[in-house]
Amino acid sequence: MVAETLILVRLMRCTFEAIREDYPGPRWQALFRQRWPAYQQWFLRDGYRARPSYLAGRRALRYHMPELAGLYQQLCELAGGGDLEARFLSQWCPPSYISGCSQAVWPDPYGKEGPLLVRNYDYSPSLLEGSWLSSRWLGRQVLAMSDCLWGALDGINEDGLAVSLSFGGRTAVGEGFGIPLVMRYLLEVAGNTATAIAILQRLPVHMTYNITLLDKHSHWATVFVAPDRPAEVLGRLAVTNHQHRVEWLAHARATLSEEREWMLSQGVRKAEDSEALLRTMLRPPLFQTAYSRGFGTLYTAAYRPHSLTAELLWPDRRWSQHCLDVQDGVLNVRFAANPGD
Repeated sequence: MVAETLILVRLMRCTFEAIREDYPGPRWQALFRQRWPAYQQWFLRDGYRARPSYLAGRRALRYHMPELAGLYQQLCELAGGGDLEARFLSQWCPPSYISGCSQAVWPDPYGKEGPLLVRNYDYSPSLLEGSWLSSRWLGRQVLAMSDCLWGALDGINEDGLAVSLSFGGRTAVGEGFGIPLVMRYLLEVAGNTATAIAILQRLPVHMTYNITLLDKHSHWATVFVAPDRPAEVLGRLAVTNHQHRVEWLAHARATLSEEREWMLSQGVRKAEDSEALLRTMLRPPLFQTAYSRGFGTLYTAAYRPHSLTAELLWPDRRWSQHCLDVQDGVLNVRFAANPGD
């Protein structure tokens, strides 16, 4: 029994790496080569013909995100120039993926610190890239937690726009982009919340997500996006894994979506400073330990647009960066799964 427990703990581990590479080059190429075999297996899980063609993906990207078209071609070349790699990198109608996550804006009602965007990312440790990537791909400095090799889970740019996402709790799948590339696009081309909202209102997405936005002018919003209904802009300070109501009951129960939303809403309302909210994020049920079921909290991210700072947090450590002066580094984090899982 002791040996089995030690093996479990050893498996529940992630390596986070801060990487600064202004323009696509050898470091991004090395990341692609390292992670492509696993992504290829996921991308082809429904068969080769289930994914759109290279031409369809390129056409969609050029039409909806023309600013990324040249960057996309660069990355395809660095990835080897293959058809399958290019189809994957377009992120047009990818396979479905489901996560947990909680996110909130603390607007600093006391005017002492400036507002804060905070989120917990809940997923399987074995499926996290863990690359905290600093880049200037289109001329704007961006610091983002990478996903799908050039997408983003959350991040901040030099204009002070911070973004994060959470799964919206619906099984609907449609024609659109994978949400990590949408998040990357926001950070690359939008400088404030209003611009980001306008982008989300026109971009097609392939699944349902909740996106939280906060800029340096203290303007914030939560946007509900879905493949089968128009984007909605709301003034919610705290969201988890459902939208107006729970539509996928099994997922909501497994991830404690309603319980987390209630606790997070209370935490935002009662927090007298940002540290109080961060402590709330690191306590259950917001901080989850169901790692073996794919819903454990892998990191807490805190973004402060006024100071352009970003921080990753765990119960026993913190890692801070400045968007304009990211320091390379590596951090190994181990997770203890709930025995009940």
